[in-house]
Amino acid sequence: MTVTLDAADVFALGPAGAVAAVREALAGGLDPDGDVPRAVVPLAHGQGLLMPSESGGWFGVKVATVAPGNAARGLRRINATYLLHDSATLTPVALLDGVALTTLRTPAVSVAAGLDRLRALAAGGGGLRLVVFGAGPQGEGHVAAVRAHVPVADVTVVTRREGPVPRWAGRRLAAADGGAAASVRRADVVVTATSAREPVLDGRLVRDGAVVLAVGSHEPDARELDSALMGRATVVVESRATALREAGDVVMAIHEGSLDPDDLVTLADPTGWRGDIPADRPLVVKTCGMGWQDLVVAVAAHRRKEGPPAERS
Repeated sequence: MTVTLDAADVFALGPAGAVAAVREALAGGLDPDGDVPRAVVPLAHGQGLLMPSESGGWFGVKVATVAPGNAARGLRRINATYLLHDSATLTPVALLDGVALTTLRTPAVSVAAGLDRLRALAAGGGGLRLVVFGAGPQGEGHVAAVRAHVPVADVTVVTRREGPVPRWAGRRLAAADGGAAASVRRADVVVTATSAREPVLDGRLVRDGAVVLAVGSHEPDARELDSALMGRATVVVESRATALREAGDVVMAIHEGSLDPDDLVTLADPTGWRGDIPADRPLVVKTCGMGWQDLVVAVAAHRRKEGPPAERS
């Protein structure tokens, strides 16, 4: 029997549960570089994305669409559905709300990769200062995921134009406002979750030791972070192959000579992203989104709703 998990069922897993699912999968030996690359299908009014993955006795696939013109129609820019199967029989077992799944798993991967640095920063007391570029669901999701693991003292959201302050932030600034640059200088954590195709901040402003979680771009010619930041940071990526294919922040920094691809730290190397990262350099976690992330969080959400599954071969 195929069960349905709506958005509320998916979000019930919570940020902490999603982060735990990602870290447990990586600790168990999941290698993101072994994942199947997603297929991008050009469509008349946007893109279709097919994201399959198999791991740990499960197979799943997300079908997502990106429609840039939907904002003007008052509709969601991204829509998605996720179908989870038992690997042993290839029987579909669950149909999940793919938008909720993406909203939950993207910040989970960011925080899973940066958690040790976040905890080290929080050890100083007083709570962390966050600056979030982008007022959408991913900005909110990243704040929730950070808050689920460390104290947060202050959240500033930065957007291209002024507007109402989201309920999850303390203030909202326009990008051109001088206060935005001052906030970046003070920030412990900077999140970039925008649709920008050019850098949204001056990387020289990011202080040594800060964490930057970048999720907005997933095309080789679009980036949110400049080469000044990428060249002075430790850069953690999901997968080297994925980053070199899809992460414009990485691809353009390499092209400009600021970043060496051999210096990228991948999630398959926990000794790098958990133990040996210099504390006196910014830590950039740059993700594009991969099928294995949807899979491990979907499985965790399904288990929470249905209880422990029968033993799988």
